[in-house]
Order: sequence, then structure tokens, then C-alpha cells
Amino acid sequence: MQISRWLSDLDWRVIMLILILLPLSLLVFLSLFSSTPITAFTFSIPSFAPLKSFFYTPTTTPPPQPISSNNTGGGEPVANRWGKAEVGRSRMAVCLVGGARRFELTGPSIVERILKVYPNSDLFLHSPLDSNAFKLSLLRVAPRIASVRIFQPKTIPETESQVRVLTASNSPNGIQGLLQYFHLVEGCLTMIKAYQAQNNFTYDWIVRTRVDVYWSAPLGPENFVPGQYVVPPGSSYGGLNDRLGIGNLNTSTVALSRLSLIPQLDLAGFRQLNSETAFRAQLTTNNISYITKRVPFCVVSDRKYSFPPARYGVPVAAMSSLGPLNGAKCRPCKAACSGPCVGNVMARLDQGWSWTEWANGALQLCDAHGEWEKGWERVFDKTTGKKLAAARKRVWGLKLKQCVGDFEKMKGRAGNWDAPPGAEICKLGLGSE
Repeated sequence: MQISRWLSDLDWRVIMLILILLPLSLLVFLSLFSSTPITAFTFSIPSFAPLKSFFYTPTTTPPPQPISSNNTGGGEPVANRWGKAEVGRSRMAVCLVGGARRFELTGPSIVERILKVYPNSDLFLHSPLDSNAFKLSLLRVAPRIASVRIFQPKTIPETESQVRVLTASNSPNGIQGLLQYFHLVEGCLTMIKAYQAQNNFTYDWIVRTRVDVYWSAPLGPENFVPGQYVVPPGSSYGGLNDRLGIGNLNTSTVALSRLSLIPQLDLAGFRQLNSETAFRAQLTTNNISYITKRVPFCVVSDRKYSFPPARYGVPVAAMSSLGPLNGAKCRPCKAACSGPCVGNVMARLDQGWSWTEWANGALQLCDAHGEWEKGWERVFDKTTGKKLAAARKRVWGLKLKQCVGDFEKMKGRAGNWDAPPGAEICKLGLGSE
């Protein structure tokens, strides 16, 4: 009897426990697996969030996070990324002018870091015929070739206005040297305008640079500024650095009209100008706005310069410098001056003359008072990497037949071609086989 009563009481307690646990279990189940929160009874039911997070992983996409203007995940500001896309879609003319003396060192960097960076860019080449012109065959790999002119240079008659406006000082070949350079630059503009007329369109941008420049990094989209003509800082020699210029057709027409605007400068009273001061005068007298931007290139030079340079001397950068070098003279060398030494040297230079940016370890200097040092090839190859080193070696090992074939490929891809036969160009530098 006692046992029966105990079992009866136990059954009642079990039933009561089950009746209490069932609703609680149901609430736990719903809170774990329902996508909407259970609001009923929340005043008396404790939170099961820790338990829920253990059993349940949300499948909904997290809300988008705000993008910082300085960090897009790609290491590039948002504004620059949009700029790059817009510039990439633009029609662009890349104008190369000058002699090809060290083009085996400079040409591959121009192809890789300008022409291939902007696939809509058209190459315009204006270069004199000499014993180094065969090296221009490196341009066979350029993505797009619009116009090529390789010509036999001739003396340019000097006019009275040119003699008044220009100075022979600090020009290796006097006023004639300036006129030859101006002819190269303006001739490229003539080629661009002719190509536009033939194909019934207008370029959005014109990039004017030199055959003898080495690019240590790509030309960035931040250098394309609507309404402004962009030039590098430093190496201004009393005027503006004229080793690179970027602008639209209107601003570039003024900037590249180096010969035809001399009479205008004469009428305005300008006298004894070097290339850089004449360049600035062209822009200012025609109300062209300009800005300076740091750009990763340098002019590869064989010229000798005293070291350390005096106030109006010329510093020669090591090509291994971090840069950007903004068109400073350079050569492949083991740096003779770096760190605090550079600061001491640059502090002596006139900032309005040959001075260039050097802060934050951007610059190392060569002792350029003599010829290029023995073993410079190894220095160049280590600095520039395997691809550019291979291009250098290919030129040095080039055979006449290969050279002629490369020029034929270039000619077949060019819109306009004005040059001697490939065999003539190649024999001038490689000789007959």
C-alpha cells in the first residue's frame, strides 16, 4: 500500500515535470531555428543566445561596410581607381622623340610601363637616323603603332628671331642643338594631327616624352589632369622641366609647338632663353595652366659631370634610386653617395636649376665625372630585372636578318611609315654580314 502510494505520487510528479518541460523545449527549439525572433514570453524566458550561436550559423549576407577613400583593399585610393578606368578608355597618343643611343636600356621600360599600361595608346616615333637607330626595332612589341618617322637629320637655318630668343649657353650643340630638339618635338605633333585627320577622330590625351628615358615604374593615371598641362618638378634650369609633358590636344598643341612659337616669344620681348625657360614662356604667354607631379623616370646620359656638383652643377642619379626621379640625369652605377651624403650635396644646389627631389631616401648619386664604370651591365640587370635585362642582351646579340625582320613587322603594323628601308637602318649600326 505504501509502495503503491509512493508510485502514484511519483507518476504525478513526472507528469507535472513533463508538462513544464515540453513548452520550454518548444520555445528553445523555435529560438534556435526560427529566422524571426520570438517575442512572446520574453519577459520571463532568459536569453539563449550563447546556445543559439553554438548550434546556428547565419546564412544571410552581412551588411556592406563603408569603403575608405584611402584603402579600397587594393592599396589604391578610390579616386585613382576611377581615374585609371577613365584614362584607360581614353584615346591617347604617346610621342617619343630623340636619338636611340641607349635605347636598349630605355625602350623596354617605355613599352612595359607606358604603352602596355594604357592599351588604347598609339605610339608616335620621331627619331633621327644614326648608328643607334637599329635599336628602335625593340618597338616591334608595342601594342599599337600609329606613325613612325626616322629621318636623316639636316642643319636647320637659324632665323634672326631664334638667335634673339634662344641662347647657346649650356646646350651641347649650341642654338642648333635646341632647334634640332624643337624640330623633333613639333614634328611629332605634326604626325599626330595628320593621323587624327586621316582617321577622323581627336585624341583625349597626348603624352610627350623622350627616347632616352628609363621608367622605373608605370606612368600613373593621377598624371592625367583635365584642364592642366602636367610636367615633372625639378631639373627646371630657370624654367620648367621639359622632359615629359601630359595634356589634352589644346594644351599639348601649345606645349609641343617649340619652333613655330618662337616668333611669338620674340614679339613678347623674350631674350636668351634655354629650352626650359622657352618652354615656360610658351605656356604662360598662351595662358596654359600647368602643374608639377612627381613621375618615375630618368634620362639615361653618357655625359660626364663633375662630382660632387657645385651650385649650378648637375647631379646624376643611380638608376637603382627608389625615386621617383622626375627626369633627372641617371646612369647604372654603384652609388657613390647615399643617405646623409645626398642631403649635403643637394643642399648646395640651386633649387631653380638642376635640383631634384631627394627626401625620404628617394635619391642615390653616381660619381659621373668619368665614363660609365666597369661592370655597369650587371648593375643595370640587377636593378631592372630579368625581362629588361633580356631585352638588353637581345639587342647586343642582334643579327642583321633579325633586325630587318623586326623593322618589317613594325612597318606592317604601323598606320604611317616614313623611314629608310630596314636593311639600311640595320646595316648602319650592325654592319653587313
